[in-house]
Amino acid sequence: MTAIAKKLDEKLSRWSPETAKRVEQIVAEIIDLADHDGLDLVRSRKVEQEVLDIIDEPEAR
Repeated sequence: MTAIAKKLDEKLSRWSPETAKRVEQIVAEIIDLADHDGLDLVRSRKVEQEVLDIIDEPEAR
């Protein structure tokens, strides 16, 4: 087991059941994206959100 897998395993038992369940869902989504070479899409969405955030910012005066 890798260090990150060990850390995740330890943390899942310490977090609230709701938090642990959500983290498991997110990790499962990431694994699925990686299996289908879709991780670049996640980066694209992040960049898109950053651009939208900049557009939404009030103008500096």
